Amino acid sequence: MSREQARAIVLVLDSVGAGALPDAAEYGDAGANTLGNTARAVGGISMPNLGAMGLGNITGIEGVPPVERPRASWGRNAEASAGKDTTTGHWEMMGLKLEQPFPTYPEGFPAEVMDAFTRETGLGWLGNHPASGTVIIQELGDEHVATGAPIVYTSADSVFQIAAHEDVLPIERLYEICRVARERVCVGEHAVGRVIARPFVGPDGSGAYVRTHRRRDFAVAPFEPTVLDRLSEAGIVSYGIGKIGEIFAWQGICESPHSENNMHGFDNLLARVRGDEPGFVFANLVDFDMIWGHRNDAEGYARGLEEVDARMPELLDAMIEGDLLIITADHGCDPTMPSTDHSREYTPLIAYVKGVDAGIDLGVRETFSDIGETVLDFYGRAGACGRGTSFLGEVTRAGERA
Repeated sequence: MSREQARAIVLVLDSVGAGALPDAAEYGDAGANTLGNTARAVGGISMPNLGAMGLGNITGIEGVPPVERPRASWGRNAEASAGKDTTTGHWEMMGLKLEQPFPTYPEGFPAEVMDAFTRETGLGWLGNHPASGTVIIQELGDEHVATGAPIVYTSADSVFQIAAHEDVLPIERLYEICRVARERVCVGEHAVGRVIARPFVGPDGSGAYVRTHRRRDFAVAPFEPTVLDRLSEAGIVSYGIGKIGEIFAWQGICESPHSENNMHGFDNLLARVRGDEPGFVFANLVDFDMIWGHRNDAEGYARGLEEVDARMPELLDAMIEGDLLIITADHGCDPTMPSTDHSREYTPLIAYVKGVDAGIDLGVRETFSDIGETVLDFYGRAGACGRGTSFLGEVTRAGERA
């Protein structure tokens, strides 16, 4: 594979924040530091591979000390957009800044939304309040099975979540209900960031209902061109891994295989990077957020970080000379905080060009959009979005300063 076929690869460790932003207190997140607090809560974590790439130079992480000569460049990203959710974070990475956050519903959705849901779907509903998804299906699962009415709930994020038993509302029917909610219910001033299908099964032997891996997100479409659109215009294909396609409503993404868990997602990432096709690779590993962060499971979060770190040599080996790898996150979700919600944090930044085994301190970037601008620069499209500042030159010249 020639240098002209080298790829830019962005790996998003969903919710792996790196310290509270200056305005974190306004979001109720003063003191948040997903990486630092998680490591402290479990007595330290072992991440030698990402540590060697500069992870411990970004923020204090017990067990991951800073190194004098990281093999990659490192820094932190500040979020310029209003909000702290998945859609906002990923969109900003790809050059789209939100001046106003997506709507949230701490008291549940208003009557006009739920009336529209009933009218457009022909179904009733249960719930309609902020809740933990694993908790609400235990509370309302029996009534849902008895009545067939889907469970509707939200969180501190801008989401309209619909939970249903796979034997009561078959999965394709649940997806269709979510499409209706996306297109005809959650619109206008109530255009939430995501409508989410939350299928579950059970009860199992313990009497509990269990969510399945067939979750699907129906995101609002980007309202301006993103880096993905600009790449597509230039004939450069973008490959998603995990929920990337859904986050961008499939604009500019040709594929985005579903990930059953982090390790399955990592397998899919490796398969794509080992392939011969040129193009941009954009991956999301969601378990940090969905499984551990929202459940305040610091132990699980820490073990998940170690699992991904252990597989980093596979990814680095799969890359070809000249490939650009950027590792980052979309927001925080500190599992040690009293809340189970996302946290308003800086995100880590690790940038590595294969063949350049030296790094430089990239400092604090003013916007996540620097990532997208760097990707455009990599493909010779610098300035095509114009919403960030590329750090590609700094990363590629790092070896000269070593």
